[in-house]
Amino acid sequence: MIEKDQVKHIAKLARLELSEDELEEFQEELSDILDYVDQLKELDVSDVEPTSHSVDIKNVMRDDEAKDTDPERVKKLRKAFPDEEDGYDKVKSILE
Repeated sequence: MIEKDQVKHIAKLARLELSEDELEEFQEELSDILDYVDQLKELDVSDVEPTSHSVDIKNVMRDDEAKDTDPERVKKLRKAFPDEEDGYDKVKSILE
């Protein structure tokens, strides 16, 4: 089991003030954590390939293209905007 002095030292490094009850609680919790790490050290991982992420993730990129170019729909949307500038629909500014 981890010693109280070690818990006090860790608390000091973390800038925590612990009461005597908290010291005892953390002493038990830290000891449990360290015991679990000791169990993990016993595992044979020599055949396990190192990974940086547990799931094989790939960045999927696609071209930014308009999919719906129905002229009637575009015309209706353009009418919904009150103002236009340089061929772009202008909306009210939300940032000042």
